[in-house]
Amino acid sequence: MYRPLVVLALGVFAVGTDSFVIAGILPEMAASLGVSVTVAGQLITAYALAYAILSPVMAALTGSWPRKRVLLLGLTVFTLGNLATAFLPAFGLVLAGRIVAGLGAALISPTATGTGAALAPPEKRGRAIAVVMTGLSAATALGAPLGTAVAGLTGTWRATLLLIVALSVLGMIGVAWLLPAVPGSEPIGLRQRLAPVTDARIALTLLTNLLLYTGLFTVYSYISLGFARATHGGGTTLALLLFIWGTSATAGTLLSGPLTDRLGNRRIINTAIVVAALDFVLLPWTSGNLITAALALVIWGLSGWGALAPQTHRLLSVRPAAAPMLTGLASSAVYVGVSAAGAIGALGISWVGPYLLGPFGAILITLSLATAESANTLIRHQTPTPSPTPIHS
Repeated sequence: MYRPLVVLALGVFAVGTDSFVIAGILPEMAASLGVSVTVAGQLITAYALAYAILSPVMAALTGSWPRKRVLLLGLTVFTLGNLATAFLPAFGLVLAGRIVAGLGAALISPTATGTGAALAPPEKRGRAIAVVMTGLSAATALGAPLGTAVAGLTGTWRATLLLIVALSVLGMIGVAWLLPAVPGSEPIGLRQRLAPVTDARIALTLLTNLLLYTGLFTVYSYISLGFARATHGGGTTLALLLFIWGTSATAGTLLSGPLTDRLGNRRIINTAIVVAALDFVLLPWTSGNLITAALALVIWGLSGWGALAPQTHRLLSVRPAAAPMLTGLASSAVYVGVSAAGAIGALGISWVGPYLLGPFGAILITLSLATAESANTLIRHQTPTPSPTPIHS
């Protein structure tokens, strides 16, 4: 089971690197393109919003296709979008390149997660989801800091985009050679794909994702500004902090899968949210010093990413047969949060400044605990009890 899961994680790694590396090179992109940092932050919003909106649309259009074909198409579009981002000269054109890359990502990540869940037996589904999602968190550990360091060493952010192109090409090779044939599902229209949202249990779980990751990425989108006191504006130091955060995120994702299988998703989700909220409340003080900033990022990585696999597990426990649709909706909710975070973070900077974004984000993180508990309550009361096995004479 694990070889194809690693291949899927590799494709998600390329997407994840593109998702997170822009925050580390945002000041350089802004200066090169002649816009402010907060305007350049909308490059993050455009990519994430394209992903969020197009994920269910593309899932409806390609749901019956073999999974390998969808992944290869997604990686091709993703590569072209990043080439456009790297070589187009004006901000508006670069923004369009980010939208194309977001379209490619919308084809890749939900397909990879759903395929990983389909390859695993039910008792190992939590582990399988965690392995595929490790590609996303590993991108924060390796891809994002590496891309930030490449920009610093070469003196151009465009080299970072070429690194992402190389990663996506490597992902295409891995998918083409090593992923087994996995058939698509029966054709399902967009309305049917969005139908699960009418189930309050699913809607509240998706809302939890939205609130939680909006809060978390409100700070991450402008991490170069919020942690400037610890980095003193140094790209290498920022890359080191991103590496610490990403390594912790990878550990949180990997640990959350087995813990979810053993303890259930409620304990892991609630613990992760509470710890993340407390960590963000303290960021105005901890982000001012390199050592305390590193510790805060360890806690942030473990807790923030530790909630993602159990949240997906919760969705699949409600409707296991709808796994491809639900994983796509879960990813969309996260990326709607990421796209909203760019705008909310810019608003927060204008209101309270970059160093107080932590408590600003903690408000949304705390709200996600209420929706998570509401979802859990409905699941406990609405999930039907299995009927007794009839006795045959």
